Amino acid sequence: MAKYRHALPNLKGSLFITDGGLETALVFNEGIDLPEFAAFVLLENVHGRDILANYFRHYLDIATTNRLGIILETPTWRASHDWGEKTGHSAEVLERLNLDAVQLLDSLRAAHETADTPVVISGCIG
Repeated sequence: MAKYRHALPNLKGSLFITDGGLETALVFNEGIDLPEFAAFVLLENVHGRDILANYFRHYLDIATTNRLGIILETPTWRASHDWGEKTGHSAEVLERLNLDAVQLLDSLRAAHETADTPVVISGCIG
């Protein structure tokens, strides 16, 4: 999973894109209810993971079409102890969901990365 840990391609002068506001897009464009604005809850089931994967595929398509690199941020900025208490998630569940988030993005990278479109995974821990 740590493909670029010691040599980030986005530091070499190439142009990279990122996504454009996961929670805002899901809530306001897709009508998805996110408790406490926390997208990590979608990692709890197949339907939720599919929603996240489709969101990220849109940006992966933009990157590959334009031969740009992309940085994918895990949907876990609220997957911390404090937010976990508010959403009813234990520390053990939060740990699993943080790992699941990286695995989801790693599988998307495996399916979409090309020589012209490196995919960097940024793990955000709430």
